[in-house]
Amino acid sequence: MRSRSSRLASVVCIVLLLTVNLTIPQPAEASIHEIIAALCRSGGEEVVPPGQNKLNSKSFIRALQASGFITSIDMSPDEVVIHFDPTVPNSKFMSAGFDLRLPDEIAPGVDLVLSPLVVPDLSFPAHDRCHNLN
Repeated sequence: MRSRSSRLASVVCIVLLLTVNLTIPQPAEASIHEIIAALCRSGGEEVVPPGQNKLNSKSFIRALQASGFITSIDMSPDEVVIHFDPTVPNSKFMSAGFDLRLPDEIAPGVDLVLSPLVVPDLSFPAHDRCHNLN
């Protein structure tokens, strides 16, 4: 009787160990939006599958706008200004305290302005484990 319950306990333990082992997620390279994708892509290559950060996709920046992280994009003949709100709880970025102007970034004579410049909040796990920030 004792050996039968011992075998049953062993089988239960093995099943539990296999179940736990199969349900623990394995590390993966992934991105949801372009800022983290551009910042943390492993080895510098494009993220595959592209997900929401697929260039020329309608959803390219939609999640950033829907979350309130990008509050507006203003365009004029000589500049494009992207306004960020890093205070939204899900932004995972902080303000650097100033705007960044990138001359001729959009096209010759058309500057890109990031207002304010946002920098990674390293308390966010994706940034803490980001290949390019470590």
